[in-house]
Amino acid sequence: MHPAPRTPRRAAAFAITTLLATALGCAPQPDGKAADAPSGPAAKTCVKGELATESAGKLTIATDEPAYEPWFKDGKPANGEGFESAVAYAVAERLGYDRAAVVWQSVPFNKAFAPGEKTFDFDINQVSISDERKKAVDFSSGYYDVRQAVIALKDNKAAKAKSVADLKDLKLGAQVGTTSLDYIDEVVKPTQQAAAYAKNDQAKSALKNGQVDAVVVDLPTAFYITAAEVTDATIVGQFENQGGTPEQFGLVLDKGSALTSCVTDAVDALREDGTLDKLEQQWLSDAVDAPVLK
Repeated sequence: MHPAPRTPRRAAAFAITTLLATALGCAPQPDGKAADAPSGPAAKTCVKGELATESAGKLTIATDEPAYEPWFKDGKPANGEGFESAVAYAVAERLGYDRAAVVWQSVPFNKAFAPGEKTFDFDINQVSISDERKKAVDFSSGYYDVRQAVIALKDNKAAKAKSVADLKDLKLGAQVGTTSLDYIDEVVKPTQQAAAYAKNDQAKSALKNGQVDAVVVDLPTAFYITAAEVTDATIVGQFENQGGTPEQFGLVLDKGSALTSCVTDAVDALREDGTLDKLEQQWLSDAVDAPVLK
């Protein structure tokens, strides 16, 4: 009877290393967080309801407060009404989280895409995707193509503007940190410095009080403001997209988040099956074409 062959040292060492790596890889992570995900297709595991979220078994979604229409309704993001609330729940469902598993969190607009670790899984708050913002956070693919629009009181000279050039000598305002303010500074390039406001509510008050001639907001918001909030205002027109590509709103995630590819897949699936179009028709149907300012 011959003795069993000895295992070569290198083979034995490899086996031990493999076992250790497997054990470490399967070890539970605190607070439901996954270990740093390896790169490549093999790392893309979007198991429904089992993602590496902020709280195990829950999906934490953030937005600003107050939550404005038509993106949310009655200032209550959790009610599922309004375009962004509906989109958020549709994404959650795609990821395997029902309504009871969704936790809403209030995060100021500017803080959502500022550098630093986030306390949410994703933020939804009309945040436009840009290369500059991508330096600090991740974005999903776009869930809405948007244009910026100008609104003015009907009896203000700004209401008669037909072109970008007609806006140059006017006092314009917008919310700080927004694409709306960027359009004033970079497209209109007015002779007077634009007024920047912490909230759209302040911009609307300035418009009503005559402190500015016009304010710039995204087009759906412009339709809502003129129809329900400042009814003596009108939409002067909308800007053309800059650079040939549409401006898009994206879901904001922590920089390097393990969820980014999964959330992007969910948004892409909602676009492909027509869900985003249906929600847009349901909640943003008033945002029809407005005159284009050239």
